[in-house]
Order: sequence, then C-alpha cells, then structure tokens
Amino acid sequence: MFLFKEQKKISILKEIDIYFSFRNMGKHAGSTDNKIRRRIQGRKRGWVFTPDRFADLGTRRAVDLALMRYRNSGLIRQLARGLYDYPKIDSQLGPLQPSTDDIASALAGRDATRLQPSGAYAANLLGLSTQVPMKIVYLTDGRSRTIRIGNRKIILKHTTPRNMATAGKISGLVVQSLRHLSRKNVDQQVIAQLDRHLDHDACRQLIEDIRYAPAWIADIFRLLASRKGAI
Repeated sequence: MFLFKEQKKISILKEIDIYFSFRNMGKHAGSTDNKIRRRIQGRKRGWVFTPDRFADLGTRRAVDLALMRYRNSGLIRQLARGLYDYPKIDSQLGPLQPSTDDIASALAGRDATRLQPSGAYAANLLGLSTQVPMKIVYLTDGRSRTIRIGNRKIILKHTTPRNMATAGKISGLVVQSLRHLSRKNVDQQVIAQLDRHLDHDACRQLIEDIRYAPAWIADIFRLLASRKGAI
C-alpha cells in the first residue's frame, strides 16, 4: 500500500512538472518553443517532419512539449507517433493529406539515407499499374520502419548496397517495377508502356546502370535503349 501511494505521488508530481513546463514555454523570443515555431513556419506548407528535425534547438523533452503545444493549437498536425506535418490548407477541403514521398522522406530521417520505390508502388509510378497500393514499400540503406497513416501503410525496408546503387534514378524504378511484375508477366504491352514513358536520356541512364540489373531485365534495358537510339 505504501509503495502504491509513493508511486502515485511521483506520478502526480511529474504531471505537475510537465504542466508548468508547458505553461511557461515560449515566454521569450530565444526559447526552444519559439525557435521551433519559426523553423516550422519557415518551411512551405506540406512539410512532413519528425522531432529529430529540432534536435539542435533543445532537449527532446522541450521539443516534445513544443510540438504538443503546436499540435493542440492547430499549427501542425500529428500524423502518427513521432510524425507530424505543417499541413497544406485548401479553402474548401481544409487540411490536405501529405504525399507518400514526403512521408517516406521524413521517416528516412535527417541522416540522408536513400529511398527507392519498390513493388506495386514502383509499377504504379511508371504507369504499369493503375492501382495505387495501400501498402507502399521503399527500399532504403537506413533502418527498416513501418508506419500507418489512415488507410496507408508505408514500409521502409533495409536492403543491400547493390539494390540501392540505382536509388533515385529511373533505372532503379524500372528494375523494381519489372521485378514486381516478374519475368513471365512482362509482355509487349509492358514494353510499349515503358517505351512511351522513357525518353532518350532515361534510356541512356538504363545503359549506364545495366550492370545492376538481372540478366533478363538487362535485355529489356537494351531493347528500350535501342528504340530510342541510346546505344
């Protein structure tokens, strides 16, 4: 009984401490609270971020309290645990949902880890699939993470350096799209769609990165490049 009372007393004291810390935030221009607000408002609306983006402005506790305050005031929106945005506002629709790529970039963190759309999402970006998947996968050289936002599930999947060698390039997108479809499902209709989507410079990129593609995809690279006079 004594132990329970002591634990309850400690919990109440912590809540009081947080309350007064929160109440006294932002009293002067140089406070962590105001620095965070200025950084947020200095970005374009639609910015998606994590608390790590403010690590240079104060302690994690001070940052969390400031973000709590701005979330409650409506300046920012909490998308998921540890993930926020400075939402774009439509005059009729209200706050708009952030793009999948912006969410993924925020999850990748401030350490400049690379991202590569993969699976059905990669195929959709190239017009090889008309359906936007509810589970969106990015390959990354950073740590693996999964997050749900509304009906979207975004997965960052750690992979090998070879798979990331073409990250952010059209060659990487084509490789991941074709891998998703699999060799047996790549027909003349798929080739024609890629031919329409890729210009001469894109096909030159395919040839430059052909060593990173499986043999059957490398053959498709050569075919596409030859049609555009890129080899």
